[in-house]
Amino acid sequence: MRIGVISDTHDLLRESAVKALQGVEHILHVGDVCSPAILEELRQIAPLTTVCGNMDRFMDLPHVEAVELAGCWIFMVHNLEHLDLDPVGRFHVVLHGHTHQPEIREHDGVLYFNPGSAGPRRGTLPVSLGYLDIQDGQAQARWVGI
Repeated sequence: MRIGVISDTHDLLRESAVKALQGVEHILHVGDVCSPAILEELRQIAPLTTVCGNMDRFMDLPHVEAVELAGCWIFMVHNLEHLDLDPVGRFHVVLHGHTHQPEIREHDGVLYFNPGSAGPRRGTLPVSLGYLDIQDGQAQARWVGI
């Protein structure tokens, strides 16, 4: 199963992001959407799960979300500093955003994945999104520039 992971769109859904998400089976948006119209556009591509970012104050979104996709348990939180539980033994993946910097790392058997920012460019940071490929309950992450 291929899952699209996107964050920090900040009112901008680039055509390159829409193109990169074609064919995914689910989309996970890790916050700072800023406009409900972005969510509607993403729902036209695939089923969508979203959490609230610090810029989503006027949107009715959960601050955290736990989802199971293809046997893989995923915990979503916009700012990793707000992770208020120990995911070890409970979740395979923790998705986060906020920093606009793509990152993939593993710690104590948990995959931590920040797809970076798909919205307006910030300094020299890449404009990016990511994919989670899940097979037999195991996830592999990668981010791509868009």
